[in-house]
Amino acid sequence: MNRNPTSLPDVLAPLARIVPVYAPGAEREDGYDLWLRYRRLGDGAAAALAKAASRIVIPRTPSIAMLAAAAELHLALASMCGEAVTVTHDVADGAIVLAVDPSLAREGYRISAATEGKRVTRIAGGSDIGTLYGAFAWLRAVLMGGDPAAIEAASAPKVGLRFLNHWDNLDRTIERGYAGQSIWDWWKLPDVKDRRYLDYARAAASIGINAVSVNNVSSRPEILLPDWIAKVRALADIFRPYGIRIFLAARFSAPKELGFLGTADPLDPAVRAWWKAKAGEIYAAIPDFGGFVVKANSEGQPGPHDYGRDHADGANMLAEALGSRGLVMWRAFVYSQHDPEDRHKQAYTDFKRLDGKFAPNVIVQVKNGAIDFQPREPFHPMFGAMPATPLAFEVQITKEYLGFATHLAYLGTMYEEALQADTFAQGPGSIVAKVADGSLHGHQLSAMAGVANVGVDRNWCGSHFDQANWYAFGRLAWDPHASARDIAREWVLQTFTHDPAAVDAIVGMMMDSREAVVRYMMPLGLHHLFDTGHHHGPGPWVDNLARPEWNPAYYHRADRNGIGFDRSPSGSNAVAQYAAPLAHAWSDPATTPDNFLLWFHHLPWTYRTASGKTLWEAMVAAYDQGVAEAHGLAERWKKLEGAIDPRRYAETSQLLTVQEREAKWWRDASIAYFRELNGLEMPRGAAAPPLTVEQYRSIVFHYAPGRGG
Repeated sequence: MNRNPTSLPDVLAPLARIVPVYAPGAEREDGYDLWLRYRRLGDGAAAALAKAASRIVIPRTPSIAMLAAAAELHLALASMCGEAVTVTHDVADGAIVLAVDPSLAREGYRISAATEGKRVTRIAGGSDIGTLYGAFAWLRAVLMGGDPAAIEAASAPKVGLRFLNHWDNLDRTIERGYAGQSIWDWWKLPDVKDRRYLDYARAAASIGINAVSVNNVSSRPEILLPDWIAKVRALADIFRPYGIRIFLAARFSAPKELGFLGTADPLDPAVRAWWKAKAGEIYAAIPDFGGFVVKANSEGQPGPHDYGRDHADGANMLAEALGSRGLVMWRAFVYSQHDPEDRHKQAYTDFKRLDGKFAPNVIVQVKNGAIDFQPREPFHPMFGAMPATPLAFEVQITKEYLGFATHLAYLGTMYEEALQADTFAQGPGSIVAKVADGSLHGHQLSAMAGVANVGVDRNWCGSHFDQANWYAFGRLAWDPHASARDIAREWVLQTFTHDPAAVDAIVGMMMDSREAVVRYMMPLGLHHLFDTGHHHGPGPWVDNLARPEWNPAYYHRADRNGIGFDRSPSGSNAVAQYAAPLAHAWSDPATTPDNFLLWFHHLPWTYRTASGKTLWEAMVAAYDQGVAEAHGLAERWKKLEGAIDPRRYAETSQLLTVQEREAKWWRDASIAYFRELNGLEMPRGAAAPPLTVEQYRSIVFHYAPGRGG
């Protein structure tokens, strides 16, 4: 027997060459804790924290939300300090005092390092929910390295409804979900309540989320039946201590499809009575029910147009049923295969004429761009164009069109780009963020909605970096004027490391990542070039789908002479839906930014871009730059080995390898196809694609994730 055994890493070295092998304890770094990563501090830091926060003081008759705040602080402090923390009603030195101060905004908070004869930290909210947000803010500051005895801050949300939309189906599949099954185990609810539901609520509340729609906007009517309402109630009970109101995506034709009525006409008295009774039934079970999210007359979903009614008729019928108790989030993502108008224009055409006709408890939910969550779009022309109607700003957190969970693409920069875009609706400075927060037109109702990216994967989001997109959405929904870079830094400090060089490197990767994806997928304003259905990989050649606006060829319109969609006055004139300064600038390719060039113009391959290159040369150069940047992300990550725990380092390395390979696939397949059309030589120094167009077309994915039920 060998009495001098080799060390464990040496023994496992052959296996480690096949699959990463982690040291004992690495399971804690599986990503489950998200940014609420309360790890044991070093002795000095732990002692300082224990001295500053030796007890948690709560009111003598605390609400359930106040207890949730105390529980979070208790969990965090015990984990970081390694010792028990007292929860009491008595103030003493080193206490964190939780209180309510009605002078503050209801969801706002103030953190003060007060003395008052005793050295305490006071966290006060305008309500118990505000205090909960304050507790999370104090912990965020501690996790970022702040002095726990000197943290002072005050904040209140600028947006009223900060909303996660889950596209989760009742069979636990998720449309455009890339992190496994739905976390809602409907089969076991309402009796079996998974701990994950509570941890989800904690994570959402920590970034200020206050509303959740739990089912797919392409909804099924069964969710409105009594046994399903009981299941939803179980979730609502878990979410309530964290200030999260539950919404349901309602199928417009539910009374007909469930067999109660022969029609779903919104002006039919029987239909109106049915929805009013259904709302009453839901409120009896869930008193703080938020309301309905509705996708109507879009992609085959039923709606008021089926009865010759308009969207205001449909939304107002549901608003009447809810009354002052709840809200209707009526999605403006509508287009029709029977409408020959440019898809970019259809939602604006449908809704603009209805401005001011919606009930006071209706918010029209508008995607950040007019097509469909593309890697880059100009902001939706409805923003700023409907001054009498509150508009919610909707983005996709899940990466349907940005490489699923396998590509690194920090979306904080995408959200910021859209939010900071100037609509010129009331002159310069009328940015989309002011529409989202209601300040541009003085609306009391305001909302931001994000299509959630969570699933049952241990890391919640399919990759560690995709957690940052959930985090960034919440922080920007709290303050749509915030900086995406600052938010990225917050997330890195809480999630990965405090090492200054590593923090700078990771933030730099995040800030560059989405632009790299745009370059290797959709340069110069190209859009919607994804392969059929699953949207994984390039499919610019697709032109045989039944609905014209589902075909990539509809959007690029490439032939031997040129490429791009003409939305100028000589084309569809979609530019006319924007305010005059933008319409004027975007009508002329010479004054259209290169990143929107082919969105608004059909141009010859020989057109000279702002760079001096021909359009063809500029396009190939952009593809090449995107591939180089994807390679650069992988190389930058390699330099962080040792600064990141081995497990998350290895898992991210594998995904960056996939991204680099798929970036080259996107570049080669796209160039091969466009080159077949234009017959041009490759620009000098650019490598020709290694395969033929037919070989790229033959790549098939039978079971790509995210297709839904």
